[in-house]
Amino acid sequence: MGNYVGASQEQYFMQNGKRFFYGLRRTDNGELFMSKVDQLAQDDMVQINKIGDPVDNYPNFEEGQEFYEGRDYNHNLVYANLNYEQFKHDDRDIFYYINSEGELCVRVNEDHTYDDGSSSSGEIVY
Repeated sequence: MGNYVGASQEQYFMQNGKRFFYGLRRTDNGELFMSKVDQLAQDDMVQINKIGDPVDNYPNFEEGQEFYEGRDYNHNLVYANLNYEQFKHDDRDIFYYINSEGELCVRVNEDHTYDDGSSSSGEIVY
């Protein structure tokens, strides 16, 4: 159980209306990973910046903000420590997945069971 200063999770959601955080990142091998965080779930969390030099951090994160500029014109990372090249907040419970035909699909407010063996862990080891 967390301690809160200010608004609780439920109070924040009632004010903001954007319950879910969605972050998209790509590994050095080109694999795409979508992270989803339910801001009302006590065990869900998101780390916007990796540990490193603060100069390489994304400095302007705000609740409810949408961000799509994680790579520049030449496809280089804009912020070296930023975990998600794109992210958004939404009030809908969205499940993105690739079907057996290789198509990107989405389910809204309907569960989808992911195949854990179809990709790497996505962790970058240096």
